[in-house]
Amino acid sequence: MTKKIIETLNISKKYQMGSEEVKALQSVSIDIYKGEYIAFMGPSGSGKSTLMNIIGCLDTPTSGSYKLNEKDVSNMTENELAEIRNKEIGFVFQTFNLLPRASSLDNVALPLVYAGYNKSDREDIAMKALESVGLGDRVKHKPNELSGGQRQRVAIARALVNDPSIILADEPTGNLDSKTSYEIMDLFEKLHEQGNTIIMVTHEDDIAHYAHRIVRLKDGLVELDEENKNITKASMVSNVE
Repeated sequence: MTKKIIETLNISKKYQMGSEEVKALQSVSIDIYKGEYIAFMGPSGSGKSTLMNIIGCLDTPTSGSYKLNEKDVSNMTENELAEIRNKEIGFVFQTFNLLPRASSLDNVALPLVYAGYNKSDREDIAMKALESVGLGDRVKHKPNELSGGQRQRVAIARALVNDPSIILADEPTGNLDSKTSYEIMDLFEKLHEQGNTIIMVTHEDDIAHYAHRIVRLKDGLVELDEENKNITKASMVSNVE
């Protein structure tokens, strides 16, 4: 049986905005299994970013429980959450979040510094990660010497470098043109085929359809959670172009 990686049970998240209480999430229960490729969708204010932040251990729920690899992380300290983030989760952000003065190799190797690897091992592992995303010839380039698509590939290599349990992609094509978006989605497709568990947050319907399962949120609740029966293949799209 496939291993359950993520289990949220009745999680809610409330924020105090002045005198008003905002319910960002209301009693959300989701199970995610190893090797799944899921898209969280929903309009602004639907709760998808809050859910991603909780799953990514960047925030904790107000109530309910969240288990990552059978560990309850709902009430962990900030230091414990930081350790879980570094070991278990590879982040890919819309804005890339690369260090501007560091080379591609150094950007990718950064999580390995926190994980305690020596310099030689860091560089070997980071090099392999960059080669896996097609950037073996760009290791010394800094972000301003790379295209948007190449910067996102560096960010994806950095997400892969610790061999995480899940890759969490927040609007990964949000800053890219259509052609580059297809190339990045093609890369995610290959990563999924290699056995990676991918959770993507997007408000774009066409991007969500690359995922194999789509979870739609509205007003802090799961409105729909279904298998995607019309999966878009990036190669099909680029052939049409």
